[in-house]
Amino acid sequence: MGYEEYLDKVKDMIKDLKAMCAGLGLANTGDEYKIISELFTYKFLDDKLQREYEKKKDEYETYNDFVDFVGDELARIPKECTIDVIYQLQSESNFNILLDNALVEISEKNADIYSVETATGNKKPLFEPLASYIRDEDKELELAKRSINILALYKFDKIYDEGWDYFSGIFEFLIKDYNKDSGKYAEYFTPVSAGTIMAEILYDDTPIERVTIYDPAAGSGTLLLCMANMIGVKNCMIFSQDISQKSSQFLRMNLILNRLSSSLHNVIEGNTMTNPYHKDGDDIKRFDFIVSNPPFNMDFSADVEVMENDKYGRFFAGIPNVPDKKKESMAIYQMFVQHIITSLNEKGKAAVVVPTGFISKTDKISKTIRTKLIKKNWLKGVISMPSNIFATTGTNVSILFIDRDKNDENVFLMDASNLGKKMSLEEGQRTILSEAEIRKIIDFFKQNKEEEGFSVLVNNEKIINNSYSFSAGQYFSVKVEYVEISQVDFENKIAILKNDLNECFTKAKILEDKIQDRLGGLKYE
Repeated sequence: MGYEEYLDKVKDMIKDLKAMCAGLGLANTGDEYKIISELFTYKFLDDKLQREYEKKKDEYETYNDFVDFVGDELARIPKECTIDVIYQLQSESNFNILLDNALVEISEKNADIYSVETATGNKKPLFEPLASYIRDEDKELELAKRSINILALYKFDKIYDEGWDYFSGIFEFLIKDYNKDSGKYAEYFTPVSAGTIMAEILYDDTPIERVTIYDPAAGSGTLLLCMANMIGVKNCMIFSQDISQKSSQFLRMNLILNRLSSSLHNVIEGNTMTNPYHKDGDDIKRFDFIVSNPPFNMDFSADVEVMENDKYGRFFAGIPNVPDKKKESMAIYQMFVQHIITSLNEKGKAAVVVPTGFISKTDKISKTIRTKLIKKNWLKGVISMPSNIFATTGTNVSILFIDRDKNDENVFLMDASNLGKKMSLEEGQRTILSEAEIRKIIDFFKQNKEEEGFSVLVNNEKIINNSYSFSAGQYFSVKVEYVEISQVDFENKIAILKNDLNECFTKAKILEDKIQDRLGGLKYE
């Protein structure tokens, strides 16, 4: 099954689940989302386990023997809790209880690995009983039967050897009915093309082992997975934090399906700005790689006092103002950039998505951050991306590449804003980069290759003299073309220009007289 075929099938299953919820009076509610995401998780974990069992069943006496010995990369689902077995029990009058009991048993058997921890230390189980999401007891049996029939209709058992980001292509499709306000914390879409560019540029192709990768606003994990698959999933450990329940659920599934279950205990649900979870002793943890597309604007007004007294000293440039009328316009991304810089170890590298305005803004916080990156010689380069790369926002974005182990004083700046093709997709207007354009961006950056009007290599001193602007366009050379003309041609051109100017002056005088005449006729009444 190819990726596009897989996406089509997943979307069809989501549509069926949404239709089921609509029929039960749950359309566009938080309960509908929870039901769909839970069934979604159950389906993918079960299919992956069955796939592995078919490949190895000759090595075990029974299916449950196989389940007893599976590693962390697979969920432990007893035979009596599998979709195929539960499907056969629909004639039972208490079928809804049987299905709920199966979900609870799966949660208990996998609690040590698959539970998500919050920043306050609470453990959230893998599944809740479906009955907890529906208020009408008379509909519990119908919900259970329709759910299991939809899950049994689809098969995703031949996709798990591909190493895809299984959910980046459908996460936006899934949440669009539940998240009308684009830009909510982590509940937005990061295109795989951006993740690929960030990962390939950060990784220098040198084999490495036991490295840490972190995202403080991880979303469904697109950037983390791109980086992990570039380095090799066996060579890295994933760390994340995110305030969104929706995103954390999909990140957890993505790690499981990408053979990164050993990192599941590092998936934390919580507020990174006020309560960073990952620490070394009394200080925040430092990482080898950080990739992030943080929220640009969000209301953190209630947390200003906590951030002002941050005990980790993360916010060296200050805290953005909270707008009086639109608190949700608070430039919270500036806080995330400061947190990311502070969270890099001595040789750490980061790629961070920011609004393009940040790279040349004159406000105190933006300029202080840019100044630190240059003064410390940590800025590797900046890529300004095309507009509408993200379907949920038309904000132009740029990617900052930070390298604390940089060994020269040059910065590579690229203006890729004119690349890509604008397309109308189901999720909205989008600019899509071709494979050739993605390759050009990556190759030019890694080779420091300059091209007029596209990319330029500048030194730190030049950036300092230009008010610490990271905008590539401000460093492109200005070409002045000289054309040789005769004295007669020169005098003719000057005469034409003088004549045009005289006509403009005459029209301006006529207009001035009319305005003065009208003003003279105004009287106070």
